[in-house]
Amino acid sequence: MRSDSEALNPLRVVKLVALLALAALVLAFPGLAPDAFILSVGVVIMSYAVLATSWNFVGGFTGYISLGHAAYSGLGGYATALLILHADLNSWVALLLGALLVAALAVPIGVASLRVRGASFVIVSIALVLITLLVFQSWGSFTGGSNGLRVPRPFGPDVLRPEQHERFFYLHAALLAVALLCWWAINRSRFGTGLKAIREDEDKAQSLGVPTFAYKLVAFVISAFFTALGGGLYALWFGFLDPIFQFSILAGSYLVLMSLLGGIRSLFGPLLGAVIVGYAVEYFKAQYGDTQFHLVAMGLLLAAVVLFMPDGIIPALTDLVNRFRPQAASIREVSQGELAEARAAEPPAKEEAHR
Repeated sequence: MRSDSEALNPLRVVKLVALLALAALVLAFPGLAPDAFILSVGVVIMSYAVLATSWNFVGGFTGYISLGHAAYSGLGGYATALLILHADLNSWVALLLGALLVAALAVPIGVASLRVRGASFVIVSIALVLITLLVFQSWGSFTGGSNGLRVPRPFGPDVLRPEQHERFFYLHAALLAVALLCWWAINRSRFGTGLKAIREDEDKAQSLGVPTFAYKLVAFVISAFFTALGGGLYALWFGFLDPIFQFSILAGSYLVLMSLLGGIRSLFGPLLGAVIVGYAVEYFKAQYGDTQFHLVAMGLLLAAVVLFMPDGIIPALTDLVNRFRPQAASIREVSQGELAEARAAEPPAKEEAHR
């Protein structure tokens, strides 16, 4: 007799094959890209995937919707650049140290903002990104202000643009893999179970003994850390920081849209959303220049997601597949010892019949 776990093995094999195919496609993309522009679009999409996955540590696990996560991305970029310029640190040391500083800053921000829920939390997150925009735009002597800040690139001027794009594509892919692995580990842990309980019903989770505030704060800080790493890595690749772009509510809205589109409760949902939304944004910008047509397209896309796929593409496809799958059999595997015990407990029917 086949057990339930053995019946699921083919599905696990399919998932493993799909994962290996995805990894192979990512590794092969720089070689398949026809020119440097397409390769740069790939870097942008990978950057979006890192940021959306980082956002999902809060949005996916706790259900708290933050529209101000661009603040942590921008802070990570500026922290990396300023540590290189003013502290004369190595680029990669500055990247890690900058992300740690942003994570430390996220602790008091989280203590203050996580005391409210729902629309109040959204408003607080928007206020944060507006405050950081004002500070970095006004503090021109230190941050460059509205003139922006030039970031020294780590590989030097001798590295040509296509090679620069290729290296940063793989660096973003590596960071994305680490973020996905961390999200997967949390999802399977007791800590992740507590976070999901908060997402479903925070008051009930607290009544059952879950330290809700501490759990939310840890997830918030982890999210800020990975978001800052993504922002810092993007700054090293792009080589220039503009406060209006770095601290943009629109950028934070993109992260929410990407995660919602793919599915915030799934591991690869933000990645799928980043590919779709990131490609769409770059396509509309290339086709229509400086017009705001891409904002209209993104608004329509968000409306379609909310109306037709509120849980996202991956959960919708999973539900569709489950409808056509045969129901799991109720037969389970029985050991030899259990079978012997069951036979010993049976009444001696034959002997009673002879009597």
